[in-house]
This record gives sequence, C-alpha cells and structure tokens, in this order.
Amino acid sequence: MKEKNKFISAFEQFGRSFLLPVSVLPGAGIIQGIGTAFTNENTLKMFPFLNNAIFQFVMKFFIALGGTAFSNLPVIFAVGVSVGLAKREKGSAALSGLLGFLVLHNVLNFLLKISGRLVNTANLSSGAAKLALSNAMQTKVLGIQTMDLSVFGGIIVGVSVYFIHKWAVKQELPTMIGFFSGPRFVPIVTMVAMSFVAIAIFFIWPTIQAGISAVSILVLKSGPIGTFLYGLIERALLPFGLHHGLNWPVRTTELGGSWTIGGNHVVGTVNAYLASLADSSIKSIDPSITRFNGGKFVYFMFGLSGAAYAMYKTASPEKRKVAGSLLFAAAGTSFLTGITEPIEFTFLFVAPMLYAVHAVLAGSALFVMHMLGAGVATPTGHGFINLVIYGVLQGPKTHWWLVFLVGIPYFFLYYYVFKFMILKFNFKTPGREDTDEVKLASKQEARGKYGLKIQNVGQAAPQDTAPTPEKSEGKELSKQEKTHQQALGLIAAHGGPENIVDVNACITRLRIDVKDKSLVDKDTIVNQYEALGFAENGMQMQSIYGAYANVLKMEIQDILGLEE
Repeated sequence: MKEKNKFISAFEQFGRSFLLPVSVLPGAGIIQGIGTAFTNENTLKMFPFLNNAIFQFVMKFFIALGGTAFSNLPVIFAVGVSVGLAKREKGSAALSGLLGFLVLHNVLNFLLKISGRLVNTANLSSGAAKLALSNAMQTKVLGIQTMDLSVFGGIIVGVSVYFIHKWAVKQELPTMIGFFSGPRFVPIVTMVAMSFVAIAIFFIWPTIQAGISAVSILVLKSGPIGTFLYGLIERALLPFGLHHGLNWPVRTTELGGSWTIGGNHVVGTVNAYLASLADSSIKSIDPSITRFNGGKFVYFMFGLSGAAYAMYKTASPEKRKVAGSLLFAAAGTSFLTGITEPIEFTFLFVAPMLYAVHAVLAGSALFVMHMLGAGVATPTGHGFINLVIYGVLQGPKTHWWLVFLVGIPYFFLYYYVFKFMILKFNFKTPGREDTDEVKLASKQEARGKYGLKIQNVGQAAPQDTAPTPEKSEGKELSKQEKTHQQALGLIAAHGGPENIVDVNACITRLRIDVKDKSLVDKDTIVNQYEALGFAENGMQMQSIYGAYANVLKMEIQDILGLEE
C-alpha cells in the first residue's frame, strides 16, 4: 500500500506540473477563438458589416496573439514543468528550464549538421520547406532547425531540470567560487547535463518517435471503441487525481494523433483543433481531432445535471429543499464551467456503483459524438461558456448543435438510470441520509471507497483558534480580509504552522503536506471553512475550493513565509 501511494503521489505530482503551462492555453485559446470566429467566411456572410479593415485587423491581431502560446508549446512546457516540479527556488528552475531547452535544441542542430542530416531549405519555397522538414522529422523551434520532439522535448527538459535542480540547489562550492552555490549553480549544471541529454536523444529519439507514431496510429485505428475506452478510463482515473497524466499528452503530443492542416504538420488534438478553426478552407472539422473531447460537453452539461435532478427527486420530501440547493448549485457549476468534482464525488462516496455507471455513460457519450461526426472541442473546461466560444461562434464547421441533440437525451438517460439505481439499492444520496444533516460528500470519503486510506480525525486545533471567514468581532470583512481569516483557520485546522510542510494547489484543490495527519480536522475544513470536498493522499491533505484554491494557497504561503 505504501508503494502504491508513493507511485500515485509521484504520478499526481507529474500530472500537476502540466497545470502551469496548460493554464496559459484557455486564455490564449479564447483570444484566438474570438479572432477566428469573426474572420471566418460564414460569420462575414451573415454579418457583412464586420468585414471592414479596422475590425478585421484587430481580429487577425487576436489570432496572432493567441497563436503565440500554441506555436511555442514546447518551450512553455520546458519552463512550466521545471517550475511545477520544483519545490523551492522556482526562479532558478524557470531559468534552468529555458536554458536547458535552448541547449538541447542547439546541440541537436549541431549534431544534425555534422552528421549531414540537416535538411537544406535555403532554396525551397515556404510550403516545400515545411514538407521537407516534416518528412525528415525536423522542425524550427525559436528559429533553431532541430529534431521534431514536439511537446515531448519540453517535458523531457522539465523533468531533467527537476532532478538537476533537486540535487544542485543544495550544493555548497568552495569559498573562492561560493557565489555560484545553491540556485546559481543549477543553470550551470543544467547546461552541461542537457548537452549529454541532447546527445542521447539524437541517437534514441528516432526509435522513440517510431514507437509514439505506432501508438498514435493504433489509437486512431481503434475508432469509436477506442474513444469509448478513453472516456471510461479517464473518468475512472479522476478519483485518484491521475487523469491529468492521461489528458494532456493526448491533447498536446503525437499520442493524440498527427494531422496535416494548412500545409503544416500538427500534433495533439488541441493544436489540431485550433489550427482547423483558423483554416477557412476547412468546412467540417475532422471528428478524429475532437473524438476525446466533444463528448465531454454532453455529460458535463447535461448528464450530470440529470444525475443531480435524480438525486433531488429521490430525496426525502422534508429534505428536498436543502438537498436541491446543494445539488443544483453543483450541477450549475458543472453546466457553466465544467467543474464536476463536487457532484461526482458525492455519488462516488455513497455508491461506487453509481460512479462506475457514470464512467460507462461518459465513455458512451464520447462514442456517440464520435459516431455522429461532432467537430467541437475546447482546450479545457467543457461547460456552456466554452461551448459558445469554441463551438457556436466558430460556425457550422464544429457541428456544435450535436451537443444539444445528444445532451438532452443524455439528461434523461442519466436521470432515469440514477433514479432507478438510487431507489433500487437505497443509496444514501443527499436528502436520503439517516441523519438530519444534508450535505455533499467529501472527496476524502469518496477516495476511501477506492482503498485509499481515510482521514482519521484526531486532536485538532480548536475551532475557535481562528475567526470565521465571514465576521471578526461582529464586523463584516472585506474580501481580502475574509481570505486572510480563512487562511488562518485552515492553518489551524491542519494542526498549526509547525505541522505544515508544504502548501500547493492545482486548478481546484488546495494541497497541504503535513507531518502528523492525526492533527488535521477534516470536519472543520469542510463545514467551517467551506471546502467543497476533502481527501488525503499519504501525508498530503487535499481540499476542493475550485478556482479559489490558488488564492488560498498564496495567502497561506505568505502567512507561513513559505517560498513559492
């Protein structure tokens, strides 16, 4: 069990390191999406007044601005993963990530030259040069002609820098050169180490690339059945926090597939989708690009809303009003923004069988949308807001209406399946509990059902050691003051400053590593400090706060004097 938790923790950390670089993509995608929406031919035919020079200049500027992130994903991942994995001195890690990336590709360029394998594109047209580079598995990165490692190159650099940084940042050099000790030593070691990594990659990458291509072809040939399995497995990994490690390689690397769009070789489903939106010659987006993505709109927006309605209808009449306020708030969050954890972990806790059915239905939603040829996707967040930006505003090429044609039946499918199972097996969903309390279940309890150790609430800091986040001495607090008071309370609820080792956060979860987990008061965290759910993984306590998690992380770090 200890080795299992250690593996899960390491995989979670690796998956979370993707969150920093990929957090750039939604904003960049929205900017680019708005630009492509108002420059495509269908929009201009419907609204001719938009086809004026100034407006079109601004929209094309948006496309170029948003495209900057997607054109430079490898270097963004190199820096982002380096920072995401580093525990301390993150500035040194970031500089080392950038330097390591430049060293990697400059050394590869040098090795290609001396081996005679560097493709000469000097006398070729732009299109012919791109084709020649693609055929030779080469590309240009930051102006450097090099081997085409795609986002894998950035990930390799980030992981390499993590190990270099972990060792080098602690090293003390002799007094004469002591200035270069610690964080200043990391970039120096990185330069040398990455040159050897580059040499190794030069010889082994063609074999690795052949393997990746074979896996990619296998995935693409798996057809709708493969799409169904992906959807099922992705949901099954969610309770363990391992889904990031599956999602982002598919979305940003060749594991998700490769396509030629507008004469350019594009890898990863997100890159291919945005390239397809920007290409006015494409009248219908290839469903193989969106197969792992489009069906999520169906169950994020409609399926889970149906599940929430089923839990509401099966609640005891005297508890239905309270249960409804909780369930509909969670369903509304899922519908609008695509944050599903509060509602998913509720029925995962009370009945893993319900979650298993949900995973199957989720896979089937991806299967159906793939079969129907849906061409809608998003970089992240499968809610109504992103559907409008990446689907509706992009015109008919995305077939966005299929989300509603499939989604509405899925609302009723989830509703009747969940209602039948809740009544048949008497599952204690919100409003059906044997106690008077009505609440959404914590994530900690949900993960316990999957064999991960459940939090034991022991001696915790008293609840009156910190003020509640709403009031202090009877006075209403400002938003900033509430955050500060909530952070103080969370520190106390985690056993106090002396019990806290590290504080971090992902998109929705505040993650606090502690020395003694018996001092952590889960009930206070959930009930008094308003966490939507709670879980533990080894010595790491995870509280679900949605987008507010990062705000709390920074406030707690400031209070404790912890480094970012």
